[in-house]
Amino acid sequence: MINVLEYLENTLETIDNADKAAFVGEEGKLSFRELSDISRACGSYLCGRGVYKQPVVVFMQKSPEMIAAFFGVVYGGGYYVPLDAGMPAFRIRLILEATRPPLIICDDVTAALVKKWGLPYPVVRFTEVNAYPVDDAALADVRSRGVDVDPLYVVFTSGSTGTPKGVVATHRSVIDYIENLSAVLRVGPDTVFGNQSPLYLDACLKEIYPTIKFGASAYLIPQSLFLFPVRLIGYINEHGINTICWVASALSLVAGLGALEAVVPLSLHTVAFGSEVFPVKFFNLWRKTLPDALFIHLYGPTEATGMSCFYEVERTFKPDESIPVGFPFPNTEIVLLDDEGNVPEQGQQGEICIRGAGLSPGYFGDAEKTAASFVQNPLSAFPDIIYKTGDLGRYGSEGELYFISRRDHQIKHMGHRIELAEIEFVASCLDGIGLVCVVFDDKKSRIILYYLTAGDIKYSDVRAYLKANLPRYMQPHAVIQLDEMPRTPGGKLDRVRLLEMYRGKTL
Repeated sequence: MINVLEYLENTLETIDNADKAAFVGEEGKLSFRELSDISRACGSYLCGRGVYKQPVVVFMQKSPEMIAAFFGVVYGGGYYVPLDAGMPAFRIRLILEATRPPLIICDDVTAALVKKWGLPYPVVRFTEVNAYPVDDAALADVRSRGVDVDPLYVVFTSGSTGTPKGVVATHRSVIDYIENLSAVLRVGPDTVFGNQSPLYLDACLKEIYPTIKFGASAYLIPQSLFLFPVRLIGYINEHGINTICWVASALSLVAGLGALEAVVPLSLHTVAFGSEVFPVKFFNLWRKTLPDALFIHLYGPTEATGMSCFYEVERTFKPDESIPVGFPFPNTEIVLLDDEGNVPEQGQQGEICIRGAGLSPGYFGDAEKTAASFVQNPLSAFPDIIYKTGDLGRYGSEGELYFISRRDHQIKHMGHRIELAEIEFVASCLDGIGLVCVVFDDKKSRIILYYLTAGDIKYSDVRAYLKANLPRYMQPHAVIQLDEMPRTPGGKLDRVRLLEMYRGKTL
């Protein structure tokens, strides 16, 4: 397979009902037939405009039509750059300046924003490209010139300097990822996904591409429901959603607020989680609620297209245990390296590095950052690129990989090297504590612990527990209870925002 569009075309040939809903949003849905028709019309429009092998920005509200626009860009021989109306205007400007797109596909709401902000890029409304006559000859010509290492999309992640980094994915990397992920999740025509992530992040690949590959269905769950866990579970049951792939903190929120005791997500049979550490006590609550469900821990960075490792969790865990990230997908290798570029001894930590067909070719328009992160494998005698994740890990006794922490979450304080994740882990073991997040103010050399309650617990009890269970040099200087944890658009805990809150600033 060379092009991801073959997933859609093969499904249309084999599916029993091409009018089956592929993607369902808040205000409408698209069948596989409609998805194909719209995408081909959009691709024909781009061919007519002479836009080929260029980044085309899709700036729309989260909807099935936004997904159709993605595939339309691909039909036209380009690669899509997804943006969302909920993103800050400043960040959108930075991404547009980095990509300088020949065209922005908008809906009515986002077209008005582009005009309001005075952005100097050509805009076309989705309704216009949707109505464009399909040019089969032009689409066939574009397809004949494509290869599997052509870019498919560019998604922008937060850079350490504050400037977004555009991670490029190719047809080859996405196909390799989706083939392996689909097998791990046991995806089939009867799979009904419940999408949690925004469409401008790579996390949404877990629902989009398996859906078109197998003729499954995916619901784009309204973001507002994640503020009301009981209603969220009701939505899952109402629509028969049986498979979710969510960030761990979204699952923790549902469990921590007692929603699983109020209503059971009876339709769920597959629960995949990742991107953050899943507190064991919340995982155990989910497993107790759904004892027959398949639970899968996924691990991997955007630079490896999505997820690179998986672990089928088949038991409950003790409070002092952590859940492994497991074993690499087929056609993927994890290379664990110490600071000297050597493989550490069994049980010792090292940086998690990844090699395989799923790797991104690098960062869009930034050769310097690409060269710093995508490096020659020091264990290989021939050209062999690996990606340095910046994550620390170790192997267990049975060869399973454990995530320890981010390198940038490891600090030096009072002469000691400290893992902030260890403080979070200890705090989360206290009964009555919900989500925990620890940040470090390097300007004042202060450790700050934020927490939510999951029961009746006093602040003094939290302080006493930390004093009794952490060494002096790991004691937080500030312990702050919140009513709600700030989150990134992807649903992760927003550590930058928490640090700014402590410093008394607003973002």
